Amino acid sequence: MKKKILHTALSIAVGAGIFSVGGVPIQAKSQNQEMNNTYAIAFKSGLPENYQEVIRKAGGKVTKVLPEVGGIEAQSDEPSFLKNLKGNSSIEAANREIPLTLDKTAVSPYNYGPSIISQQNSESYWDSQWDIQRVTNDGKSYDIETGGYKNKDGSITHKAVVGVIDTGIDESHPDLKNNIIGGRNLVPAGMDESETGDPTDIKDRNGHGTHVAGIIGANGKVKGVGPDLGIRSYRALYSEQALGLPTWIIDGIIAATNDKVDVINMSLRFYNNTKMTIEGESYKSVAETLLWKRAIQYAVKNGVTVVAGSGNESLNLDDKKEVNEFLNKMYEPYGMSVKGPATVVPAQMPGVINVSASTKWSTQQLAFYSNYGNSAIDVAAPGGDYGQKYAETNDPAAADPSNLILSTWPTYLGTSYELNAGTSMATPQVAGIAGVIKAAHPEYKPAQITARIKQTAFDYGKKGQDALFGSGEANAYRALENIKK
Repeated sequence: MKKKILHTALSIAVGAGIFSVGGVPIQAKSQNQEMNNTYAIAFKSGLPENYQEVIRKAGGKVTKVLPEVGGIEAQSDEPSFLKNLKGNSSIEAANREIPLTLDKTAVSPYNYGPSIISQQNSESYWDSQWDIQRVTNDGKSYDIETGGYKNKDGSITHKAVVGVIDTGIDESHPDLKNNIIGGRNLVPAGMDESETGDPTDIKDRNGHGTHVAGIIGANGKVKGVGPDLGIRSYRALYSEQALGLPTWIIDGIIAATNDKVDVINMSLRFYNNTKMTIEGESYKSVAETLLWKRAIQYAVKNGVTVVAGSGNESLNLDDKKEVNEFLNKMYEPYGMSVKGPATVVPAQMPGVINVSASTKWSTQQLAFYSNYGNSAIDVAAPGGDYGQKYAETNDPAAADPSNLILSTWPTYLGTSYELNAGTSMATPQVAGIAGVIKAAHPEYKPAQITARIKQTAFDYGKKGQDALFGSGEANAYRALENIKK
């Protein structure tokens, strides 16, 4: 595949403390200095009774407790905080957390002229939803399972629920409001003027989370994969820039699991490295890795299917040298360097369905930005791009917006619908499929749902398992068709 990085905004892509949009790194500039002094700590055998005292004696304070995974988040201004923790036998690992950020999502700087988005009075945008048409076999999967059903009083009974860990959601959106069943805010109070710590504040300040949710379960002018699926939003990123910390997202996994969702969608991606140097300070990203693994294991053990995106850097994730060279080039301006193998988190964690991005125009090539790898990718799904001519020439004049993914957008951010592309758009396609399978067969465990998605995928690319598509492009209709009752 061509090693071109999309130079317009795609979706959330995170790299060891840096979110990158279209491969362009943006170092987090915390609006709250305390974010820069935040640590992830993993204990050996669950939380000890005296964990508060352990942290206090080391010179810190506990800011978030994660008992289900034996971890905490702590803050400290003490330069020797990590050193002070090393002598405690109850602690397995600890490391500084790096604030993360994301530029405000925008489709493209190109002038498309009249587009589907301007047609606000249209009754339906179905004709522009090539992705959902393909995944549902032109809506045929809806005849088998939509994820729920309408009651006599007009209310919806949701047979399965998808938890979306992201930037929040527009609860008032006409295409979403009937399927939103709440959620939780994981962002602490005081991060900016709007952040009060209200656990019910899931308002999307960025747009990304609303776009992802629409792909899963919109039911209006646009349709999702499961138009009657329940959606719970877990807001782990705040502000237009989508700032956040890894422990907030880990907290979201735990919260969604405890709320008994059936599927978790994470259209976000981090790189975890075994060795990192940040402004001359060396540390191992071990604590975060442990907490990620424990959180995902906790979810899967409790019957939750976890889906995540592979990332948007056009990297062969099997080539550790290539990945590290890319990361070091990206990090160099910010005084960061990495050594040792890099792992895409959470997508490459055991128990997670890792999704690459396919296109409207090809069954042999991924979207040019999508990461890939034989050992990495489970399935592909439509993520969109700018069409074949753009992929071949990288000429802005050749960009065709009909190849992008249309979905819901916060009504208070200027438009109700938006076009986008990225593995962030591919991931909810698969999460939606997982949701409707669960709705059809509530007895299915995560491993069974994963197997069904892979077994029924269209075998694009090389025959059999391959580095680009994994088992193939996921398809809701094939996954539901002739499924054993």
